Amino acid sequence: MKITIFMFLFSCTLFAQDTLYFEKKIDSLYREDQFYFGFTYNLFQNKPSGISQDGFSTGLHLGFLRDMPINKNRTMAVAVGFGFAYQAYNQNLLISKNENTYTFTRIDNDVAYKKNQFSFINFDLPIELRWRTSTPESHKFFRLYTGIKLSYMLYNNSRFIASEGNIKINNNENFNAFQYGVYLATGYNTWNFYAYYGLNTIFKSEAKFEGRAMELSTLNLGLQFYIL
Repeated sequence: MKITIFMFLFSCTLFAQDTLYFEKKIDSLYREDQFYFGFTYNLFQNKPSGISQDGFSTGLHLGFLRDMPINKNRTMAVAVGFGFAYQAYNQNLLISKNENTYTFTRIDNDVAYKKNQFSFINFDLPIELRWRTSTPESHKFFRLYTGIKLSYMLYNNSRFIASEGNIKINNNENFNAFQYGVYLATGYNTWNFYAYYGLNTIFKSEAKFEGRAMELSTLNLGLQFYIL
């Protein structure tokens, strides 16, 4: 009889401990989506006549966002963070340099080349407003995040590779070092559609194509993933 009573009390103690442990695991002050990474397909906007993209232009980005809920049930939040992005554009705009003078011309259709690309690496400062259907018990939810991203260009590079010769230029000052745009990320759980629209031009007004300033901007479409 004593053994039976002991076993009963021992079982109740274990159950109570499990319950307390489970309750401790539920964090009512949780934060969501602290780290992010994604990839995009990059499209030109406001292309000059005669300029076209060639091949797949890719983008990669990653970073950290501090999630700061602004309502009691934590379904709305603001987030501020930092990150890095690599953007590449394959196209027929040839960039060349003679001493300190840069020229921007179109590659003729009869010219054979292996690659013509410019790319850059940015330091990003995203600021966003968040809405989601998250709960303390589950991290699978719908999300709609939108915001503005400020970027500073750390490095740029343009490459033309052909059998007749190669052209490589680093840190061309005709690129806009400061860039900014708006973005949207929406989806469920792991898979999220991502879109970024640049609000200013990739090149400065000093960069002339056929005597006119280029107004090239960018639209990036792809997927974004979040990690707690």
